[in-house]
Amino acid sequence: MNRPLVLLCSPHPNGVSDTVAALFAQGMADAGQQPRLLPLRDYAFAPCTNCGGCTAPPHRCTQDKDGDHAEAILQHILAAPLVLLASPIYFYSLPAHFKALIDRSQRFWAGQTHGAGHPGRPHTQIKPVLAALCAGRSHGDKLFAGALLTLKYFLAPLNACIRENRLLRGLETTQDLLERPAVCGALRSWGHDWGSRLAARQQAGAAADQTAPNTSRPDATHQAPLLPDATTGQTRPPFR
Repeated sequence: MNRPLVLLCSPHPNGVSDTVAALFAQGMADAGQQPRLLPLRDYAFAPCTNCGGCTAPPHRCTQDKDGDHAEAILQHILAAPLVLLASPIYFYSLPAHFKALIDRSQRFWAGQTHGAGHPGRPHTQIKPVLAALCAGRSHGDKLFAGALLTLKYFLAPLNACIRENRLLRGLETTQDLLERPAVCGALRSWGHDWGSRLAARQQAGAAADQTAPNTSRPDATHQAPLLPDATTGQTRPPFR
């Protein structure tokens, strides 16, 4: 069974959005789930250049080469039963490295648009995705609007959508967050709630497997590739 994925989208280690993700993960752990934390900043990949190479079948990105980890990360998003995207807001938008990953998902849009389905996408049901967006700015009617719109269209070709979000303002530092115990508690509860939902779904799936042992469940068997350790270069699951 694939584990839930927490994608750390900030270039700043142990910052506000990383701390939000850690609180969510603690709540999931309390519910018996062990999410995988993937720090996007640890993995290099080239940006999309709009070369058009993914337009024709098999809709593979021309940048998908040795040392480029975008495709492996996207496969982990596809394989996870639940994804949390934890990101800061920079200038009313998403950080550059996260946006570069989003741009690299162009091949999925190309596969959908040009009639070949969804390359590499094993799921048949809409995947639930959660978004935790953190801003230092305390006001602004459209503070999160651009990021949420970008995420909506990033996820659509992956057969996923944002089910819930937490939009946190006025958090310049981790101390700003930790000084709000009610917010911290709510984030843990959020993780616990989703961990409980996943546990219930897993139990239901196990019961279904017992009554229909020959039923194929591709979402439970699809495995994402390993990523190399960002510091040693050795292949490993890219999670702490």
